[in-house]
Amino acid sequence: MAIKQQTMLWYWVAMIILVLVLAQSYFLKPQTTTIPYSDFKTLLAAGKVREATVGRSTIDAEIDIQGTDKLLPAAEYHAIAAESRTQTAPELRQIVTDRVQDPQLTSELQAAHVRFSGSVQSTWLSTLLAWVLPIAVIMLMWGWLMRKGMGGAGMGSVMGIGQSKAKVYVETATGVRFADVAGIDEAKAELEEVVQFLRDPQRFRRLGGKIPKGVLIVGAPGTGKTLLAKAVAGEAGVPFLSISGSEFVEMFVGVGAARVRDLFAQAQQRAPCIIFIDELDALGKARGITGVGGNDEREQTLNQLLVQMDGFDSQRGVIILAATNRPEILDPALLRPGRFDRHVAVDRPDVKGREAILKVHAKGVVLAPDVDLAVVAAKTPGFAGADLANIINEAALHAAREGKTAVQMADLEEAIDRVIAGLEKRNRIMNPKEKETVAYHESGHALVAESRPHADRVSKISIIPRGIAALGYTQQLPTEERYLLKRSELLDRLDVLLGGRVAEELVYGDVSTGAQDDLRRATDMARHMITQYGMSERLGQVTFDAPRQGAFLAVPEMPQQVTYSEETARLIDEEIARLIRESHERVTQTLSEQRGTLEALARLLLEKEVVDRPALDALLKAARSAPAAAGTPPAGAARAAPA
Repeated sequence: MAIKQQTMLWYWVAMIILVLVLAQSYFLKPQTTTIPYSDFKTLLAAGKVREATVGRSTIDAEIDIQGTDKLLPAAEYHAIAAESRTQTAPELRQIVTDRVQDPQLTSELQAAHVRFSGSVQSTWLSTLLAWVLPIAVIMLMWGWLMRKGMGGAGMGSVMGIGQSKAKVYVETATGVRFADVAGIDEAKAELEEVVQFLRDPQRFRRLGGKIPKGVLIVGAPGTGKTLLAKAVAGEAGVPFLSISGSEFVEMFVGVGAARVRDLFAQAQQRAPCIIFIDELDALGKARGITGVGGNDEREQTLNQLLVQMDGFDSQRGVIILAATNRPEILDPALLRPGRFDRHVAVDRPDVKGREAILKVHAKGVVLAPDVDLAVVAAKTPGFAGADLANIINEAALHAAREGKTAVQMADLEEAIDRVIAGLEKRNRIMNPKEKETVAYHESGHALVAESRPHADRVSKISIIPRGIAALGYTQQLPTEERYLLKRSELLDRLDVLLGGRVAEELVYGDVSTGAQDDLRRATDMARHMITQYGMSERLGQVTFDAPRQGAFLAVPEMPQQVTYSEETARLIDEEIARLIRESHERVTQTLSEQRGTLEALARLLLEKEVVDRPALDALLKAARSAPAAAGTPPAGAARAAPA
């Protein structure tokens, strides 16, 4: 299709050039009358010639026609008199005659006082240089500008805007195999069947089985959805057509649908192959009633995709893979059997998966003997594959800045802190009073966490400013992966969040703005306990509707209409306030009993700025041995809260 359109374009260019050359030769040529050379000599002798241009084969002259009726034959005179082109005066006309060998011509022109000059007759080369070459340059510039403006579609002209922008990869171009994908073993197992079908389709057809037409890969950002799709193509060894969902829609109506058709046509020509549509939600959002009649450009493109998925035969070996992190907004017609009928969820990896991912990304990095990737994996709960790759890269950059020959464990810990809390800002100037407030605030978080049996174990405390607003942070590590939380565990976490605010109250009798993020998180947790988890005795085992969020993106949808009464809303507010108040009372009691430990930990922070786990253990052990100390068993989830 692209070759045919390119050929037609050059046909039109050649036709335009030919028309311009003909216009120059016939229509733009001055209107003149041809007369015999003898008549020209007669007019010259009679003094009627005013100017002359002597060429190699012709003589162009300008004559005065007054009185020429007595010098020329009647037919020639009338032809000259009827000439439409006028010169400097109505009596002057242009004539042309064939030149003959006449040695006396120059002297006769001088004797008659005629202005004359010589000229070289135009040839095909001069015509080419004068017309064709400038036109060719203009056409080349026009084609280049159109290619830049249209993103390189086809010839870059309007005839190419309906073509797909899919990038075609072959096996060696993807460069990704299943061995390069770690931490998502269940998702890999789901897609191995697709690879087996592309490698050996007769194995499934022999028993009458049909491979799914489409496989939808869903997961949070950075979990490896696109990487997994490329690995499928690399394992199967088939062409890989990759395109983003947003590239289907342009400013021209109907272009998106045309690109969908062109993409599937390319796939049928290269079968067996894989079509991969990244960010499917940009194209497949659920159709709704719009203000212009309910059929906008995006819906037309989606309709064309649905038709194409119904029309092509998957038995030819064309498999459609798509990835999205917002499956809840996709059109139901896309998800029915016969289209994207297999869904593969790519979840955030657990601690073993994170360790495997770290090993994959650390293959090309020089690691020191003290590096333990299992410890790094334990310190990064909730991290996706892209986050872990970023940690390895940041650690390598940090080691290079320090002039080290290998990446050490300290570099990895610094990279974790940078990803969690932001860039360290040791140059930020804080007055001693503010620094002391931050030290007591973070000490309160740490001591409450160590005093609660269900809280996560404290790993490190820092009062070095990081990021934009974090003046300090307390890092906690979970002892194990958790997927369910009990009410007692939530209450302990609520206490830890309020530890910093209560410590400020006890020490200064006043509070600061540093607990803003802690209070927001505590309020959200209490609200979820009441409205979503049914953990209120007054309200009972009831949940209440809340603005829904995506399964993988924390992007709230449109707020829903409240489905409960004002009295119930008042009870919800009272229960939330009760949970916060009771937590505040518990934390106040805990820190009051450990006031000496709080003072000691704050002084240690002011001295060292960073207190790690061994230093915290030593301080707590010394506090237990003192008569006023009140030790509690330690606990352990990585949190980084602003001071």
